[in-house]
Amino acid sequence: MLNQVVLIGRLTHDPELRYTAGSGVPVASFTLAVNRPFTNQQGERETDFIDIVTWRKLAENCANYLKKGNLAAASGRLQVRSYDDRQGVRRKAAEIVADNVQFLERPRSSDQYESTHEENQNQNVDDIEINENDVPF
Repeated sequence: MLNQVVLIGRLTHDPELRYTAGSGVPVASFTLAVNRPFTNQQGERETDFIDIVTWRKLAENCANYLKKGNLAAASGRLQVRSYDDRQGVRRKAAEIVADNVQFLERPRSSDQYESTHEENQNQNVDDIEINENDVPF
């Protein structure tokens, strides 16, 4: 049997970092907005909002380096769990327990952006070296 999910999307909010009550294990959660690969009858692309959960060092890294709006890839397993809400009604929640998260954009602070932007403006396209190992095919 196989339970493997791979998603690429943008964070809808900054990751929330918590620690388990008993052992203090870090756990982070965030939501990815993932576009569907087709349009609806009105010609609009619909989006799914998928909850992601990470644990331990990966949770700390996500909390430290991911921000709302960042593009990220998450892979892991689909988990469906049940819980009782405040009114005592039984509910189900589906989430991805990620064992790998790729940060697909570099973090941008205003200082970092300005220095990178200036370097890029001053660099001539003819001056860029392309190594054979850089080409993906």
